[in-house]
Amino acid sequence: MDDGAAARQGITRARTGGQLLADALVAQGVTHAFSVPGESFLDLLDGLYEVRDRVELVTCRFEAGAVHMAEAHGKLTGRPGVAIVTRGPGACHASIGVHVAMQDSTPLVLIVGQIPFAETDRDTFQEVDYRRMFAPLAKWVTQIDDAARIPELMARAFDVARSGRPGPVVVAISEEMQKSVVEVPDIGPAPTLPASPAPAAIPRLLSLLDGAERPVVVLGGTGWSAEGKAAIREFCVAHDLPVAVGFRRLGLYDGTLPNFAGDLGVGSDPGLVARVKESDLVIAIGSRLGEATSQGYTLFPAGETGPIVQVHPDAAEIGRVFRPLLGVTADLNLFALALRDAAPGKPRPWGEWTRTLRAGREASAAAPDYEGPLNFARALQALEAELPPDTIFTCDAGNFATWPQRFMTLREDQEFLGPTNGAMGYSVPAALGAAITHRGRCVLGFVGDGGFLMTGQEIATAFQSGVAPIIMVVNNGQYGTIRMYQERHYPGRVSGTQLTNPDFSKFIEAFGGHGEVVTATDELVPAFRRARESGKPAVIEVRMSPEQITNRQTVAQIRAAATKR
Repeated sequence: MDDGAAARQGITRARTGGQLLADALVAQGVTHAFSVPGESFLDLLDGLYEVRDRVELVTCRFEAGAVHMAEAHGKLTGRPGVAIVTRGPGACHASIGVHVAMQDSTPLVLIVGQIPFAETDRDTFQEVDYRRMFAPLAKWVTQIDDAARIPELMARAFDVARSGRPGPVVVAISEEMQKSVVEVPDIGPAPTLPASPAPAAIPRLLSLLDGAERPVVVLGGTGWSAEGKAAIREFCVAHDLPVAVGFRRLGLYDGTLPNFAGDLGVGSDPGLVARVKESDLVIAIGSRLGEATSQGYTLFPAGETGPIVQVHPDAAEIGRVFRPLLGVTADLNLFALALRDAAPGKPRPWGEWTRTLRAGREASAAAPDYEGPLNFARALQALEAELPPDTIFTCDAGNFATWPQRFMTLREDQEFLGPTNGAMGYSVPAALGAAITHRGRCVLGFVGDGGFLMTGQEIATAFQSGVAPIIMVVNNGQYGTIRMYQERHYPGRVSGTQLTNPDFSKFIEAFGGHGEVVTATDELVPAFRRARESGKPAVIEVRMSPEQITNRQTVAQIRAAATKR
């Protein structure tokens, strides 16, 4: 009889709180946990030793990195990623990843070691009230002081993390509770069926679509399955609907298809933004239509009813800013399947509209003639042919990110992970989380020089875990996004944005990895080939001109425009 069957029949044994916590993770189907160890959860670590054949414990170097790895795991699997950190400073470091998970709608459970509960409110060593600290960052925060309640509260934590709009849950575990010995059964996941769209939802949407002349589908959110993505693709292709993806959701749609219109987010094609504003029906499936996707809430009048159908698993997200013509609360995958099955393709009057949006995407992705020996756009497009069809991309925050988003095309089986909250330091640990989750797949992480030195030390985890992601460090010697805004508002007054960097290729070589430096267009593909062939964790440092501050403007151009105002 397995542990789950024993739990269902009420058969149990005496266990410490630490063992119960580890067994609770097993009961919830957890396969990986990412952690920086701390004395506040020694008993949990001992419990994890007992289940090491079922839960892979990944030892990380920085708490923010551990949570980013867990968040990437959650994005890729649709199951809550698990991170375990210690109290006080550990929890504070981890809060960055909790914010990412909240804004990205990623299921996550963060377990935080806590002080002995008998010392509460004495301002004891590393004491923090986690309910107050994480309240605005997480979906739910709890603390376990009674070992007998571990199965109940841990099951609840996982239920909350994956329900409705998925997100992070924080569970504090007091120190002496982990030593208590109790006899209680484990609790597994609740057999909950996802929400189907209401019977009237699909007919009403199709009726609105029949009356449209310039429709656009906007895909976003998390929790998409391969079947769900295939269903929405089939529907959109059959009806010749132009499709855009939300901010950093490039993995949701095959960019090679003739109805793909591009991405809405930071650095979007201005032409696409203009076309969406002209649309007479926006079908937003999974997207919250947040600040970045809606271009600073300018796509539609805020607080007014717009030409929008919004589909989301959490009713509270529908109409939060923009009032839709129709709101549908449903699991995204069930909605996609129902929509596909209810509406076979038929001739539509907006073929020219779709071709216009597609032509705009192709024009935007055409590489300009940049000055200097490195045309990063052309180098990235040449790299596409070298990438396996199931490559996982991770991306940090910063101006550099707009280059792969604009000039590379993701295909059906490729994934793209990026922080919609703009957290620098995300890409390297996310790449590690992806590589550990899907061993054997090619993982390519894009990061700027600023972001790399925030969490680049996590590359050590790659060697310890036996994975080999490739990290592309785009180095222009500055905090590029802030420098761009600085030049727009205070042209020529450079303050606080310049960086002094190491030789990043030597950095990875110090760990025993593979390093490359790229300074010209035709050097990137050979460098990538050598990195792949090495079989080692690798860093490709791409040395960019600091003058080419964005893929659309140079510093001189931004400064000249600012001084004319």
